[in-house]
Amino acid sequence: MKCPTCGYTESKVIDSRPSDNASIRRRRECIACGRRFTTYETIDTVPLVVIKKDGRREIFDRNKILTGLVKSAYKRPVKLEELEKLAAEVESELQGRLRGEVASEEVGELVMEKLKQLDEVAYVRFASVYREFKDAETFRQELEKMKSGK
Repeated sequence: MKCPTCGYTESKVIDSRPSDNASIRRRRECIACGRRFTTYETIDTVPLVVIKKDGRREIFDRNKILTGLVKSAYKRPVKLEELEKLAAEVESELQGRLRGEVASEEVGELVMEKLKQLDEVAYVRFASVYREFKDAETFRQELEKMKSGK
């Protein structure tokens, strides 16, 4: 690891701890100049590709999920940390399936499954956009399914 101050390539690790689900925070000290600096190490994974409804393929972006979750939980008693954790769980579960490609429907269903347990109103909001509810009847049918536990 190259020291950001003097450029020396040797350092020693002072402290290591998990930063989040996918990275480790390491506090390092340069052997040459004694300056301390922090590095974050992440596991290099094969990118997950999402197959969209129209057949296009794009790289999985957890921030897209988080943006949708934040919008659906607007003015709800749901903390941002809970939504971030949910998005991270979805990404982790999809990566754990060890497939390079996943259908966008699969991603959406997984998000809704987890969001339903977190906040039902946010779930219905998310589902209304994701499933493209056309009218109030579709909305009512989804609420009925939720009530019956399906």
